[in-house]
Amino acid sequence: MDGKNEASQQTRNSKKSKVAANELNDISEARQEVKKHLGDGAAKNKMGRIKMAEKKKEKQSNDVGRASRKRKSENNEKLAVKEEETTLQTDNQSIPTPLPHIPLKSLMDIEMELVYTDEEDISFEFAEPVVSTSTQSACRRSKKADALNAPTGSASPQIDKQLQMTLREASTCYRQKNYPAAAEQFSTALELCSKGAAIDSGFESSPEDISSIASFIETKLVACYLKLKKPDDALNHSHRSIILNPAYFRNHLRQAAAFKCLDRYSEAARSAMIADYTYWLTGGTEQRTSKLIKLYWQAMLEEAITREESFSVMYTPFVTEVKADKKNKIKDMFAKKHPDYVEHIYTDPHGLHILPQTAEWLSLPPQQYLLTLGFRNKHIGKILERWSSRKLPIFSDQKAPFTPLTMEETQRYWDNTGKKIVPVMNFIRSTKLTDRLCACSRGIEKLHYASLLGRLQRVEEQSQVINQAMAELATVPYLQDISKQDAKLLQSLMADAMDTLEGRRSDKGHVWNKIQKIGLIEDYLYQVEDNYLKNKRLRTTRKEKMKMKRIQSMQQH
Repeated sequence: MDGKNEASQQTRNSKKSKVAANELNDISEARQEVKKHLGDGAAKNKMGRIKMAEKKKEKQSNDVGRASRKRKSENNEKLAVKEEETTLQTDNQSIPTPLPHIPLKSLMDIEMELVYTDEEDISFEFAEPVVSTSTQSACRRSKKADALNAPTGSASPQIDKQLQMTLREASTCYRQKNYPAAAEQFSTALELCSKGAAIDSGFESSPEDISSIASFIETKLVACYLKLKKPDDALNHSHRSIILNPAYFRNHLRQAAAFKCLDRYSEAARSAMIADYTYWLTGGTEQRTSKLIKLYWQAMLEEAITREESFSVMYTPFVTEVKADKKNKIKDMFAKKHPDYVEHIYTDPHGLHILPQTAEWLSLPPQQYLLTLGFRNKHIGKILERWSSRKLPIFSDQKAPFTPLTMEETQRYWDNTGKKIVPVMNFIRSTKLTDRLCACSRGIEKLHYASLLGRLQRVEEQSQVINQAMAELATVPYLQDISKQDAKLLQSLMADAMDTLEGRRSDKGHVWNKIQKIGLIEDYLYQVEDNYLKNKRLRTTRKEKMKMKRIQSMQQH
């Protein structure tokens, strides 16, 4: 066993050193409780949240536009040089300096500063987020008011006195490192919040304000459970904190820390990426904070790629659209650099990927990359390439739309295919902030995965994945502009997910399962068409051969 572990470690170290030495093309080593807080009107409130998120993005974009115009005359020459350097040149690639490895101590320092901090201000999703138990901390964050104004210009709501007292006691226990007592006090606060003791004037409070307070308590519970070495509990609370308030960057960063503790580095990288973006979106101006988040994101990417042995990746910078012949050259380059992963190679056709070392949100859009993946298993690579071309993703264990698999067949599908595909899908999303085909695609992927877990009778995992999907969907309006059609789909997915957690809807009635069935029918029709055309070509060829034989026979006689 020791020999096997040593060999595995040597393989991992070897892969890590290769990653560090590669060119710029290569990646560096690089809701049951929610329902209580939101009430039955959660799905209706989603449209209001979408509209407010769009207003926030529009305001931030205007600020960025003014700053960009101011810098434009100064940076024209630099931008021209940068564009020339990053344009795809497959024939002559320059070799950049490899990114340094981020030591473990640096990660711990980042977590102490950004994850385990005992913030006292409640970050309201749409109102000015300054409701503090100390005047001093309120003053520290007063500058953030310009970025997060309430829609009506009203002051921040005053939280209930009993709840405020309970939160103070919980924070005191936390600062004294009495984490079990702190978790108990925060749980009590959450219970008070669910019973309506959130804001002094409850009749005047909005659902969004109550959600923000509940989210603040949930995210504090995440920090407590991380300190108590209970990452599964921490992860569950992190999902809920994001569902309740997707705009607060620490919610996403604490989710990343929980994923890290569970060795789920690709998902941790995605959470850190979203944390960095939402920090900028909500008016974060401290460069140091943004840099620390990016370092955390980069570290998670390093771990994700160096620990993975079934596939490898290569990122290629580009400015303009890359044509088919260039993609073929990229594949050739990948094969030379990664000869152990050439059973199947493909480039993500719809992915505009972003790397932490070049992600500058102030200069939107940041430098974008094509992601090329190579696999040891040809079957897995082909499935993922086929799925990546879809507008709406599916995660199917069925070979035909009307013949569901038995329990034994489903288990076999999971062992042979499903559990090998999930890590790749998670990695692809670790540098892909948005989706051009369908804004809800990441959430749909997770909901398909949850359905599969349900068929395998893995109920606890299914519940956690559904909450993760809801967190993804709640964040969508902050990441990209969405159409009315996508907004309607998002509402339906959220409502169905909440009903599923409460056991109020059968598996067949889910929106995502309807999407999957339509996808399977499309696959079936395409397959029938391909078989028909193939057989037609064969028949035509046979007829031509028979005709030639008859002509030759007649000529001989």
